[in-house]
Amino acid sequence: MKLLGRFFLSTAMVALAGWMVAAKTGVNACTAQAAAAPQAEAGSTSQAMGRSLRVLAPTESGNLLLFPVVRSEGKSPAETPFITLDEGIRSGAVEVTEAGRAVGLVRPRGGNNGQLNDLVAHRAYQGDEVNTLVLVNHAKKPLLLLAGEIVTGGKQDRIVAKDRIVPVDADPIDLSVFCIEPGRWTESSPEFGASAKAPAQSFMVQPAVRERAMADQNQQEVWNSVNGAIAQMEIAAAPSAGSSASPDSTAIPRPLGTTSYAKAMENSAVSQKVDEAAAPVIEAREQVLAKLREEHAVGVVVAVRGEIIWADIFADTDLLARYWTKLVRSYAAESLTDHEDHAAPSVADAQRFLNAPSSGTESSEGVVGVYRYSEVRNGGTETFVLDSLLPGAEYEVHISKMKLREEEEPVRRMHPMPMVRPEVYRPIEPVTILPEPVELEIYR
Repeated sequence: MKLLGRFFLSTAMVALAGWMVAAKTGVNACTAQAAAAPQAEAGSTSQAMGRSLRVLAPTESGNLLLFPVVRSEGKSPAETPFITLDEGIRSGAVEVTEAGRAVGLVRPRGGNNGQLNDLVAHRAYQGDEVNTLVLVNHAKKPLLLLAGEIVTGGKQDRIVAKDRIVPVDADPIDLSVFCIEPGRWTESSPEFGASAKAPAQSFMVQPAVRERAMADQNQQEVWNSVNGAIAQMEIAAAPSAGSSASPDSTAIPRPLGTTSYAKAMENSAVSQKVDEAAAPVIEAREQVLAKLREEHAVGVVVAVRGEIIWADIFADTDLLARYWTKLVRSYAAESLTDHEDHAAPSVADAQRFLNAPSSGTESSEGVVGVYRYSEVRNGGTETFVLDSLLPGAEYEVHISKMKLREEEEPVRRMHPMPMVRPEVYRPIEPVTILPEPVELEIYR
């Protein structure tokens, strides 16, 4: 009886701790339980990943090397049931708005919705937030979100902060995001759109920015990386100062006139440079995808200027194909950056990157019966695994593995912004952004 009493006491203490965490962080108790469950299995998923995946010979594209990845056992889900963010937004099945507009997203249902209405009313009262948007999935399929995907509009362009799954017929959710447009806090549209009007021009943020969002989880670091990326785009897209035939000619940066990563990528000169960097795999997209399907490829290991920096692995070839253009264009944008050149890596090097132990510190979160999102850091790499827990679809949906790089100094000074903690930044009135301060010489 004493042991039984201790068991119930410890269970109650765990439940109480979960509710305390939920009250403090806004994560519900089910989410807290889902997060705690996989702690004892730290690293097992990522270690199994390396053993079950095989790297093939790469495709070269300028400063890019893309190594296809296949499953060693050749098995993958027959068909994944997910809709992507771009597909959902373009079809109108997915809505994303600022937090203060959540009232318009509540759908009428039978039963008592008092608690939901109170929650949404509280959200609207709080106002809009830099690091939170509200999303609702009207689609008849679960929605897959990847960290680094872009939504444009609202008061600032944002990126999804973490991989997650939004089930069918779910209530509006708070979506964790990072701003990629420092300097704007005025509404350009009531709802958010996809990163590009045409699927062939779609993109997500490049690995340097994804790393700051996923690994650092810090808004200021994301802003710094956005500024650095835009500065590199300005150099890459600038006309040469000397003769175009001279290899020693120096490019003079030409300001793009925006602080938005998305708008910088949409600049015609930048877009052209990105497409040139990815030309072999973009121009022959259908042939490349046909080959990937023939090989049953499920992912890619990415090397930029000879340095292996990233891997994206999916549940099956279909998901890889649907994300292919936006992923490749993000890798191509990374290849425009001015980093040190390395000797070209081999297939064995890429395989070692996938096989690198990932049994270090693990943390995880999720929603019971929907998804689990795990983060494992070990030495110089970090691995993120999104597991679907949906009935009939219980498997790894997406894996990101990155080589951690030391933070670099911002290439240019930040656009002036109110120095506040982004997670509690809730301006009541639009913030007026003043021009750069100018030193005035006073004569007496």
